Order: sequence, then C-alpha cells, then structure tokens
Amino acid sequence: MTNLEIVKSTYEGKTSEENGANLAQYAADHISWTEAKGFPYAGTYIGLENVVKNVFSKLGSEWIDYKFTPEDYVSSDDKVVAFGSYTGKNKVSGKPLEARVAHIWKLKDGKIISFEQFVDSQTVNDSMK
Repeated sequence: MTNLEIVKSTYEGKTSEENGANLAQYAADHISWTEAKGFPYAGTYIGLENVVKNVFSKLGSEWIDYKFTPEDYVSSDDKVVAFGSYTGKNKVSGKPLEARVAHIWKLKDGKIISFEQFVDSQTVNDSMK
C-alpha cells in the first residue's frame, strides 16, 4: 500500500473499529502522537497503547458520534496531510461540535511513525462548556 492508502485506511473504513484496526496494523511500535496545544487531550503520547488511553478512550467516553470527516489529502514522499472537520456532541454539555482540523502523518517503511493534530481548539473547548 502507498502511504496515502495507509492513512486513508485509518479514516475511511466501514466502521470506527475497522479504522482502529487499520491504525493498529500500521502504527510503528513507538509511534509519536501529538494532540494540539489547547485541545482537551493535548500532549504527545508515545506508543499506540498510550494514544488509546489518553485520546481515543476519552473521545469515546466524552462524546457522542465524534468523528473526523476528511475532505482531502496531500501526499508527498513520507508525509500525508489530511484535512477536514471534527463533528460530534459532547455528553456533558449536550452541545454539538464542528471544528476545522488538519492531521500530519509521517511514515517510514509502510509504518506510521508520527501524527500531529492542528485544530481550532477553542471551538472544541466551547462545545464542552
């Protein structure tokens, strides 16, 4: 698979579980995952287990129908950028979310070695109040 196909497989599966399985398949052992400063789950997490614990489990427990919908991709050598929107509804506030976002993925030898998120964090935080 090309790097672009690998990244697309983490977003465009039939279910969230399929997307997660694809991420697990292609994540390097020491993947570096950075959530944007100001984002509720901000930080850099090393290894998929830490990403699941500090990001995905919180998204699953704090949001209803939280998802990233990609609009387009830009791919060059070992980098793939996906951009689109986050949507969902916060379980505590009941407020809907729609925030613009870009993800930068870096790959090496068919494995995802890093992920970096760029997002309008204020929009996300406002939907949680």
